[in-house]
Formats: sequence, structure tokens, C-alpha cells
Amino acid sequence: MNVAFVFPGQGAQYVGMGRAIFEEYPVSRALLEEADDVLGMKLSDIILQGPEDTLRLTYYTQPALLTVSVAIWRALVDRVDIQPVAVAGHSLGEYSALVAAKSIAFADAVKLVYQRGKLMDEAYPAGQGTMAAVLGLDEEPLRSVCEQASAETGAVVELANVNCPGQIVISGAKAAVERAAELAKEAGARRVMPLNVSGPFHSSLMQPAADRLGELLDEVEFADADTPVVANVDGHPRRMASDLRDALKKQLVMPVRFVDCVLSMKRLGVDCVVELGPGTVLSGLVRKIDKSLQTAHAEDPATLDEVCALLTRGGDERE
Repeated sequence: MNVAFVFPGQGAQYVGMGRAIFEEYPVSRALLEEADDVLGMKLSDIILQGPEDTLRLTYYTQPALLTVSVAIWRALVDRVDIQPVAVAGHSLGEYSALVAAKSIAFADAVKLVYQRGKLMDEAYPAGQGTMAAVLGLDEEPLRSVCEQASAETGAVVELANVNCPGQIVISGAKAAVERAAELAKEAGARRVMPLNVSGPFHSSLMQPAADRLGELLDEVEFADADTPVVANVDGHPRRMASDLRDALKKQLVMPVRFVDCVLSMKRLGVDCVVELGPGTVLSGLVRKIDKSLQTAHAEDPATLDEVCALLTRGGDERE
């Protein structure tokens, strides 16, 4: 079995995520305590107790999801000796993937994504940018729709997430996104759903945040990855430290090309994709992209047991 690990991004969070993993696995609990120490605040309370409105703030959501996802990965590799063919994440999840690939230390990652959340929150005036999911329209027609909406409104709207065939997220200034939604429906989109987000993420409007984040990334030590990390920006696997850092620098202003990531993993020989973190959003996308790929997910002790049982066919269960 050739396995890839994938890690979810913003939107997967919920209050209490990871609770049973933290209770059952000391290695995971130690990671939660490390996050508190590194950030100098009780992130653990926000994860386990909320309230939801606080957890939803992007500068808390990002370190919270990273911590829970990496804690699940730690619990898994503490039990099963397996080397994945590749790792990847959706947006924020790429930082979890880099920790799993031993390219960046968890302590550095959790500080980075906390700052990343703050920079994203501050990059564009609140309420003036938004995102929307467009269902049933292919990439090139939707790109043309965005170009037309930008020309008509004089504002930015761009492709943000190419998630799976027929599901693409657009991002930009509110007026331009709203006009693009109208044009998308006229062009044959089955449905357009506004997303409950605080800004125009993965668009050129995030450039101020990307510039500052790039400076922070230059201050962090990256190592060459021990597992190829399939980058959001183009779906290409990377191992060299400099390449991994550069991909993160571009990520905030470029689309998350998750379809390309999955197809790239398939070309690398992956036949099973295991989602580590809250929810099963990525598992669902993987199945829509390529039905031949087996999927599994772990977010609590029961699902972790199932994944460990599955992986022991390709690895060794540790005592």
C-alpha cells in the first residue's frame, strides 16, 4: 500500500476537536501543552472549550487546527511504522504537512500560522472582501467569468480553490464576487454559495499579508523534507528546503490547486489517501477527483484504530 497523508484547512474546526486523542495519547497531549507554551496563551482552552466564535477567529483557528492535526499524526506514527509516499495539506494544512515531513519544527509552525492568521485578518478591510463556492462550472469558463466581473466592477475577483471537478471557490472584493456569482449562474453554474469567511483569501488582495509572511518565513529554519510535500500552488512535489519555503510565500495569493495535488500524488504511486485532522472534507474531494484512490481518516481514537489497522498491512504495528 502506497499511502499519502493529507491535512485539512480552515473550516474543518469545531470546539472539542481532538479531545479524546489528547486524553488517550500522551505524545499528543504533550504537543497541546507545547502549543500553549510556545504561544504564551491557553490555546488548549480555545480548542477544547471554545466558545465557537473565538475558535472561528482565523488567528486562533489556524494554530488550533495545526495542533490537532499534528497531534493526530503524532499518535499515528507512535503506533505504526510507515513512510508515506507523499504528504499534502489544504491551505493551512500545508503547514501540518511540512511538520509531518520534518521540514519545520512544530514550535515554529504553530507560531507561523498564528501570525499568518493575524496577517490575513488585517490584510483587507473587514467586510469588504469575501469568497464563494461555485458548483458545476469548469475552471476555464469560471476564469473568464472572473475576468469579466473584474472588468465590469473595477475590482478583484479570482479563482481561489480548485477543490475538485465542478467545485471551485472564487475570492475577491465583495462587489466583484457578487457580480461573478451572477455571471457564473448565467454561464451554467449549478449553484453559487457565499462562504462565511473574514476576507478574500488566496487572491492578490492578500499581497500585503504575503509580503510580511515571507519575511517571517525567512526567519524560520527549514530542512529538506524526508517525504515529498505536494504544494498547493502548483501540485508539484517538493523536498528542498528553499523550494518548500518559496511555495509557502506564494500560497496566500495563489489558488489552492487541490485537484493537481491529488493527481500528482497518484502519479507518485499513491493508492490510499489518509486524512489526519477534523472532518472528512478532503477525503470527499479525493474521491471526486479519482474514484480509484482509497481514502481513510483519523480524528478520534476509534477512527485512528481503523487507520492503524489499515496501515499495518503496509507497515508494522508498534507495541
